[in-house]
Amino acid sequence: MKISLLVPCFNEEKAVEACIISCLRQTRKFDEIIFIDDSSTDKTPQILSRYADRIIIKKTAQNSGNKSRAQEFGMNFVTGDIFVTTDADTILNVNFTKEVEKSFEREVDLSAMAGYVSSLPYNWITLCRAFDYVIGQNIHKLAQSYLNFMFVMPGVASAFKTEVFRKYITFDHDTITEDLDFTYKLHNENLKINYNRNAISYTQDPPTLHSYINQMRRWYGGGWQNLLKHYKTNAHPVRTLELSLMYIEGVVFSFLLFATLIINPYLWLIFILFYLSVVFILALWTAWKEKRPDLVLAPFPYIIIVFINTAIFIEQFVKEVILKRKNLIWFRPERVANNINQV
Repeated sequence: MKISLLVPCFNEEKAVEACIISCLRQTRKFDEIIFIDDSSTDKTPQILSRYADRIIIKKTAQNSGNKSRAQEFGMNFVTGDIFVTTDADTILNVNFTKEVEKSFEREVDLSAMAGYVSSLPYNWITLCRAFDYVIGQNIHKLAQSYLNFMFVMPGVASAFKTEVFRKYITFDHDTITEDLDFTYKLHNENLKINYNRNAISYTQDPPTLHSYINQMRRWYGGGWQNLLKHYKTNAHPVRTLELSLMYIEGVVFSFLLFATLIINPYLWLIFILFYLSVVFILALWTAWKEKRPDLVLAPFPYIIIVFINTAIFIEQFVKEVILKRKNLIWFRPERVANNINQV
């Protein structure tokens, strides 16, 4: 089994070296490591060149301005039976490739594998994101895997059978969440996706509130874009039910959070206190699960994040669904320096 790695990067001088080192330190080595320099204007090319004897470096003719376009360019150079996707701000666990190989050896009919994403710790914002990841991946995503409907394969921790990807996946560039678009397309063909919680990647989440808000706008906006794009072809009853429940839950929760405050402030306060108590119990569990005591503190800033997320969810619903104002501008978050010793 030949396993390739494809990493698009643009102006990633603060994080790309830690990513490269993590890729080279795998217990089961990648057979091919391809970095796509999307015409960076910082020191990224010089950093990549230091490892030119161990990785393949390809540069676009000009900056594409979009991750999926850089990936599309990079697919021309992938020769592996399996290829892994990740981002240049991400550090892969030393056993990531080994877990990819295990997944595809165990299930010969497997088309793709979704890994587990952990948030690198920086501040209260990334603490809340880490809390979200633990809940989302150990409860929601695990349930989705049992129902054979993985909602989204993370762009920083996924692997695909190359021949299947080339046959069924096209780079349409008509949404701002290409990983979600890929996942829908695999489901539309009834292809099997495995969830491997031992294939871990450590990603750099937005370290500032401004970056966080812009990323959530991309995620929620892309979610609505893909739902509108694929709802007609996603006719499987289980998948239809799951998608309906997910988006209905989002709309109902948004209504309760804001409308109740206007209608009955006392009832709203009871609702918030009940919600916080549930979050606190979950925080204790996530701290134990991840062996991160600081996650116990997540409920206190998390209520702020909940209001921000809910407001953005409504905003993107109005823009993408009601007003049909489709946004395809790729937002690149701010970066901070990564260190391979963070994991």
